[in-house]
Amino acid sequence: MGQPLENQKPVRVGIVGCGAIVAQYLASFRRLDDVELVAVADLDPARALAVAEGWNDGEGDGVRALAVAELLAADDVDLVLNLTIPAAHAEVALRAIAAGKHVYGEKPLAATAAEAREVLDAARAAGVVVGCAPDTVLGTGIQTARKAIDDGLIGAPIAATATMVTPGHERWHPNPDFYYVPGGGPLLDMGPYYVTALVTLLGPVVSVIGAASHTRAERTIGSGPRQGEPIPVTTDTHVTGVLVHASGALSTLVMSFDAAKTTSANIEVHGERGTLAVPDPNHFDGDVRVFALGAEEWETLPVSAGYVDAGRGFGIADLARTAPGEEPRAGGALAYHVLEVMESLLDSAHSGQAVAVRSTAERPPAVGLAEIARAGVTTS
Repeated sequence: MGQPLENQKPVRVGIVGCGAIVAQYLASFRRLDDVELVAVADLDPARALAVAEGWNDGEGDGVRALAVAELLAADDVDLVLNLTIPAAHAEVALRAIAAGKHVYGEKPLAATAAEAREVLDAARAAGVVVGCAPDTVLGTGIQTARKAIDDGLIGAPIAATATMVTPGHERWHPNPDFYYVPGGGPLLDMGPYYVTALVTLLGPVVSVIGAASHTRAERTIGSGPRQGEPIPVTTDTHVTGVLVHASGALSTLVMSFDAAKTTSANIEVHGERGTLAVPDPNHFDGDVRVFALGAEEWETLPVSAGYVDAGRGFGIADLARTAPGEEPRAGGALAYHVLEVMESLLDSAHSGQAVAVRSTAERPPAVGLAEIARAGVTTS
């Protein structure tokens, strides 16, 4: 049985996986009193050692670089931050849960909804908490947009559009292979940001209908030591579809690794009395703009909700403040629902039929305008 989080302040975190994304979490942890980093691990011991030495600045013991098994067994680790590749998310989470640790993972929660269900069931049986990225929806961008909707600024929401297009991550990522195999692709890579934002803004999804294409059999790595190397593509690289929300609102989603650019807002929400332009859900802040019915131009709304100056890992601090028995805002139930929505969209694309989404998730409680990070602390 896991140690209740309310008994652990700050929450002592061990990180499994020291790839590129870890730097963003480390920057946040230096500013968060609710989170204490104690250990790191990676299949490549040198990467874990580099992270530990960088954190400790060469002084004292501080954060320890451990083998994965040692980190999972460590008595001073309350929560495992799982930053492994998506294919390993479920395996690492299940091992952490079996060791009595709470878990917070990078998105998606697992490679498949079936694996994610296994993680949540194991956590429930063990009495531990599961959280999952993206926590970008807790920042001032999405939360200010949500407040505008909840306050009735645009009237009842009718529809939304969510658009993410890029030529593909192989242009900049030195090891992009996992983006182009099942479990990757634009939907499972970037979709969690957009679908989580749509559920946060408009509520859960009850059914989907989708279409997808796979335009190239291989991609060429554009940077790093493998530059020029071709890699195979075995998953859909352009996915589009419609999400039917329980509220009746309809969201149109476009996720692509095949397009050069777009002029569309990342997310737009259309209501009876106006339209909201919502900032990039891959970021924590950004301007929220409204075009009221009968207006002549867009108006930028003042920041009115969300964690100020947030960064990756704020979802862990928020989880640490969650009341006993309550689901965290960046929680497993929401991540599971989002994963099932995306998986159902791909199923629909391949079958040509609408697919019902069996799970549901409550809209997480709104975040009032709040500062939980210490100001003036370096994030380098």
